[in-house]
Amino acid sequence: MSAKKRLSVVLIAKNEASLLEECLTSVNWADEIVLLDSGSSDGTQTLARELGAKVFEHTDWQGFGKQRQRAQDYASGDYILMIDADERVTPELRHSIEECLNAPEENAVYRLGRRNLFLGRFMRHSGWYPDRVNRLYQADKYRYNDDLVHESLKTDGAKIVDLKGDLLHLTCRDFFAFQRKQTNYAEAWAKQRHQQGKRCSFFSIISHTLGAFFKTWILRAGFLDGKQGLILAGVNAQYTFNKYAALWAFSHSMQKSEPL
Repeated sequence: MSAKKRLSVVLIAKNEASLLEECLTSVNWADEIVLLDSGSSDGTQTLARELGAKVFEHTDWQGFGKQRQRAQDYASGDYILMIDADERVTPELRHSIEECLNAPEENAVYRLGRRNLFLGRFMRHSGWYPDRVNRLYQADKYRYNDDLVHESLKTDGAKIVDLKGDLLHLTCRDFFAFQRKQTNYAEAWAKQRHQQGKRCSFFSIISHTLGAFFKTWILRAGFLDGKQGLILAGVNAQYTFNKYAALWAFSHSMQKSEPL
C-alpha cells in the first residue's frame, strides 16, 4: 500500500482576521497550511502564524488567478486543497478528503459541494447548492488560470470526482460588504472582457439582466429559498446588469465623441 499523500491547504487573503481562526481550525489536520497575503493591515498575518500557517506576502496584485498560482508555488504537499478565509471544511468533508489522500485516483481532480450562506440562511436552491467547485488536486499537475476574477482550476481533461460532505461558505454575512464585493467583481469582469476585445449591445444588458433573475428565481428554484431566494434573484440580476453595463460603458468611453 502506498503512503498517504501529503496535503497542503492553500489560501490567499487580505484583511481576513475576523474570519481566519474558524477557517484554519477546520483544516488544522492538514500537513501544512500556506497563506499568501496581499497586504493586510488587520493582523491577518500574525494571527495566521499563531494558528500554524506558513505566511508569505505579495502586494503587487495581478488578479485572483495569478495570486493563487503564487500561493501554490509555496506549497510542498503532494495535493493542494485551495480554500478561502470565509470557507470551513466540515467533518464529513474532511473524512472524504483523507480517504482520497490514502488512495487517490489517477489523473483525478476532486470537486467539493459548497453550502452558501446568504442573509442568515444556508441556501438549498437558487443555484447556490450544491455549488460545486474543483478544489482538491495534485500539486504537480494542475494550476489555476490567469483570470482577474472568477478564476478556475485548469483541469486539462482530468476525471472530476465529487466528494461527500460540504464546504461551508459564509458568502453574505454583511449585505453591504457583499454588494461592494459584487461591484468590484463586475468591474474586474468587464475590464477583462474589454481587454479581450469583447463588446455588448444595449439590448444585451437588458436580456442578460432579466435572464439572471429568471434563472435564479424559476429555473434554479429560488422560490423554495423563501425571502432570501427572492432577494438573491434580485442581487444576481443587479450583478449581471453591472457587468454588462460596465462592458457597454467601457466600449463607448473609448469611442471618439461625435463633432457637434
